[in-house]
Amino acid sequence: MRPLKIFLPVVIWMAVIFLASTDIGSFHNTSRIIGPIVRWFRPNATDSDIKLVQTIVRKTGHLTEYAILAILIWRARRRFRGRPSEWSWKESAAIIAFCSFYAATDEFHQRFVASRMPSAEDVLIDTIGAFLGLLLLFAIGRRRKLPSSTQNSEPLPVGSSPQSS
Repeated sequence: MRPLKIFLPVVIWMAVIFLASTDIGSFHNTSRIIGPIVRWFRPNATDSDIKLVQTIVRKTGHLTEYAILAILIWRARRRFRGRPSEWSWKESAAIIAFCSFYAATDEFHQRFVASRMPSAEDVLIDTIGAFLGLLLLFAIGRRRKLPSSTQNSEPLPVGSSPQSS
């Protein structure tokens, strides 16, 4: 039961990604939301302006959803082991590879959805998103591990040196 509980957020997020790859997440359906928002902020926006904003939002969505997937997998693996361990680039590469594989299967799924088209570019964007998610985790972990002497050191009075203290 424990592995199911630990990996449940990963499975749920993968289902969310799968659902977004159906007609629900099609360009046509997302334009119904993004278009009016763009026109509210900029009433004189052209159709090409709206299409550009929509493309940027959709590609940023790809980056974000796969960054979240990679983070959830990393978190689940650490909890499954029962103890935190040092950063592993090998494990990170495996997580990125898994996310890339899932992205490819997701694009393959889109071949069978009339309102969607598979895209190798999206697989690349998804893989970059997974990489960026893990890079963010790595940076946060490094920041937390800074020696306390560099975080809590008080400045020396003007004109003094460390030896004269």
